[in-house]
Amino acid sequence: MSKLPLQIWILALGRLLSEIGSGFTVFYAPIFFVQQVGLSATSVGLALGSASISGIAGRLISGTYADRWGRKPVLLLATFVLAIACFIFTITNDFPTLIAGCLVQGFGLGLYWPANEAIVADLTTGEDRRFAYAITRLADNVGMGLGIIAGGLLISASGAYRNLFIIDGISFCCFFVTILFGIRETLQSDRIAPQFISGYTTAFRDRRLLVYVLVNIILTVYISQTQVTLPLYFSGFVTQPNAPGFNPQVISTLFTGHLLMTIAAQIPVLKLLQRFSHARSLMVSGGFWILGFICITITGTSDNYQLLWASLGLGLFAIAIVAYTPTASALIADLAPPSLRGVYTSINSLCWAAGYAIGPPLGGWALDRSPAFAHSFWLGLAATVPIVWAILWWLERLVGVANNE
Repeated sequence: MSKLPLQIWILALGRLLSEIGSGFTVFYAPIFFVQQVGLSATSVGLALGSASISGIAGRLISGTYADRWGRKPVLLLATFVLAIACFIFTITNDFPTLIAGCLVQGFGLGLYWPANEAIVADLTTGEDRRFAYAITRLADNVGMGLGIIAGGLLISASGAYRNLFIIDGISFCCFFVTILFGIRETLQSDRIAPQFISGYTTAFRDRRLLVYVLVNIILTVYISQTQVTLPLYFSGFVTQPNAPGFNPQVISTLFTGHLLMTIAAQIPVLKLLQRFSHARSLMVSGGFWILGFICITITGTSDNYQLLWASLGLGLFAIAIVAYTPTASALIADLAPPSLRGVYTSINSLCWAAGYAIGPPLGGWALDRSPAFAHSFWLGLAATVPIVWAILWWLERLVGVANNE
């Protein structure tokens, strides 16, 4: 890690600042718009979901123009747009304004990720690249955790939800300044990127990328289950003496522990995986997903030690996630030709959009069935991991053949 360029650390600092602001709002915005503004839960859900539509457009644009204009201009535009979204939320009192804020926010996030990931890829090579992605992800997680805690304290003390959006907007302004003065342009001027359509057409002729997209969507579906489906499962399907599930305080504590485990495990897990290829590291991640899914099934079906099994399951998920996120980012950077890094990281980001489009509806459908079906859902997910292993084995062979040509 000592070999990482200074700009990686500066970028990580900027991401830490912005995620503190995001942590202020991510858990509290739905509560505010329903309980304080008076919008229905359905309308708030629709508005928040609309961000994925503009997010797709942002990712496609970012992927192309990060390879043409440069990473820095696109990243500056992204942070500017995200700051505007925060200030729109500050004045939101009705559904149309909320929709506008969510669309702007989704577009900003779409612009943000491909350009950000491309900068890290430009500045690093080899194993340093995986560590660089780990450091920036660690900064995200630490910032998010600090923001969630601080946001909760601020609301408890003052109940001033709108101040959270103002602070979030200020955090993106700070990130804008960090990028403007601390990050140099990393796109080499002699690289000539293809036009919008031809760039993506060229990328999708890469068989390695297509195989990676398939496995990445599946792994992102797993992550979406931990963030969306699992809290609902804990609240309604875990046997308790005097309640149908864990109470909100217990669920909050469990997920705080999960976040702390994610932070603590990031670097140690990555060091242990140094000896493995990217594909085999993702296979290791798959093994922890299997164990975690089994623990969650036991949590819902056992009459004893439910908190212990839930904690163990979330701990295993944390290890699976930290084994996955920096490795997947480093893998896509290694696959990408230098002139198409923005496009490739855009496609990587679109995998997350696809996974989150599939995962929450799938989990909701499973929980709407019988309790027995809901319990077996986690075992069903575990049963898909061998398919992921087979795809990763295929990907490793394709990468090996390409490297030998």
